[in-house]
Amino acid sequence: MVKRLILYSDGGARGNPGSAAAAFIAIENNEIIKTDAHFLGTRTNNQAEYEALTMALEYALQTGAEEVTCYLDSELVGRQMTGQYKIKNPEIQKLYLKAHAIRVQFKKIEFYNITRNNKYIQKADTLVNKTLDEQT
Repeated sequence: MVKRLILYSDGGARGNPGSAAAAFIAIENNEIIKTDAHFLGTRTNNQAEYEALTMALEYALQTGAEEVTCYLDSELVGRQMTGQYKIKNPEIQKLYLKAHAIRVQFKKIEFYNITRNNKYIQKADTLVNKTLDEQT
């Protein structure tokens, strides 16, 4: 049986750049199987979004997932990962390459942009803010 995961990721920075955190939620068979968040130090919002996606992809790889669906509220990251947007910033390029190196290890991977009112994105955003609150 093919192992499929659904990932919701979110990153945020207070200031741009500023204190940043990243979080993700992993779902398998309609159940949350993992939530995680990390303080990142000083980053831009876009860097935090990429780091959140990378954390989620690394987790999916560790679980042996073969098919992954990624939901992000960052239009920039989602569209760069699907090749719709070019990457001009050298720091973002490095983060993209790290995420891309993981992404190619899955049999199937999809990226979708969704709105911030999605309940799982809201939960990931809450994890980001809780992590940031704990650092101040």
